[in-house]
Amino acid sequence: MARNLSNTKVEMPVQDPQVRAGNFQEVALGYTAEMAMEEAQRCLNCRHKPCMDGCPVRIDIPAFIAHIAEGEFEKAFLTLNRDSALPAVCGRVCPQETQCEQKCVRALKGESVAIGRLERFAADWYRNSACKVPPKPIPNGHKVAIVGAGPGGLTAAGELARLGYAVTVFEALHLPGGVLTYGIPEFRLPKDIVLAEVDALKRLGVEMMMNTVIGKTLTIDELLEMGFEAVFIASGAGLPRFMGIPGETLKGVYSANEYLTRINLMKAYEKDASTPIMRGRNVAVVGGGNVAMDAARCAKRLGAEEVSIVYRRSMKELPARQEEVHHAQEEGIIFRMLTNPVQILGDDKNWVKGLECVRMTLGEPDASGRRRPIEEKGSNYVLDADVVIIAIGTSSNPLIRITTPGLETDQWGGIKVEGESGKTSREKVYAGGDVVTGSATVILAMGAGKDAAKAIDEMIMGKKTDASDT
Repeated sequence: MARNLSNTKVEMPVQDPQVRAGNFQEVALGYTAEMAMEEAQRCLNCRHKPCMDGCPVRIDIPAFIAHIAEGEFEKAFLTLNRDSALPAVCGRVCPQETQCEQKCVRALKGESVAIGRLERFAADWYRNSACKVPPKPIPNGHKVAIVGAGPGGLTAAGELARLGYAVTVFEALHLPGGVLTYGIPEFRLPKDIVLAEVDALKRLGVEMMMNTVIGKTLTIDELLEMGFEAVFIASGAGLPRFMGIPGETLKGVYSANEYLTRINLMKAYEKDASTPIMRGRNVAVVGGGNVAMDAARCAKRLGAEEVSIVYRRSMKELPARQEEVHHAQEEGIIFRMLTNPVQILGDDKNWVKGLECVRMTLGEPDASGRRRPIEEKGSNYVLDADVVIIAIGTSSNPLIRITTPGLETDQWGGIKVEGESGKTSREKVYAGGDVVTGSATVILAMGAGKDAAKAIDEMIMGKKTDASDT
């Protein structure tokens, strides 16, 4: 195999910033076959495979990249798909720069291999090619229920279906995908890709039950009474948090969850959409994570003249992916760092008319390891805003925990589990993803789903789980 000794990644084509800021089409356009092979040839195929240590689902990264380098694209996808049920999704939204790519040896003297871009290429190539559909697994006579059709639930469903389990996924919304569908905008993750990944699971025999709210339509105990031999709870963390400042009930204030759900799930950006949404002229987004970037970039695409990210720390502490920050800056989003809201101002009709903020300085590191923001006395000022979007995090909905006797939770409301197995305090009940950890990444939820599926299989089949078996 030829080697590419370049210290920089093959650049991925993207839409022009001035054009894409006015549409919801995908920003990154993907590699061509030639680009993918060129980038794959940068991989050194390290003997110890350090990149795999950074992957929560343990994809054999050097192997799939080696196939791409040789032009064996179907083999590349099949290698990926052994360990990941959602490669086209992960290739787009996973923070590879802090996981597999951070461990890449090439990063010691330049840029890492573009593992995420290559994963996306292989998955897209397979989806768009007339490849043979794998045969449906032979049923093993056992059935498992999954609560939530997000990345953790879909991963567990895929893992168990491949082992022959009859898997039913119960989803509260009318479309599967969870945060992939309602949270991540079309310009980052086209919804037809999510549905294609779901269709692949359906071909394995996974059944999807939409519009079913576990804890209301059915309880966990009722699922067990229906003959399911295990239940995996992957209902995510969709309950928005607010700051508790005056003015949060004014008209024109959104949680990022509501704002993005209206846009992504209900298509509020379309001209004939039945779902209303405020198209503000001056929009302020409070928060610094990926969700804040998504909300800000959506507001820009809805026609806002000025969109501001309001964050109480500096750019160095910004938790959003570097790529998303870069794209937001290119699109004209203003970053107001070291700024903290203290009040949302309203007019005499209770509509937002401004955001009162205070300037901050950074002190000593807090429990998170980031420097603690400290208010500058007397530095208050008013930022012009007619829409304010709060994007400071989420927590899990309490519905499942209050309707499931004996299900232990932590002080934040997350379900307690035993190690990586996902086993809860209730027999035959497992949990993983954001409902356990709080809001985290897609790939971490997928890793939890994969681990739980293994533990469920061991429990049902009576396999040993001690160290001698690992």
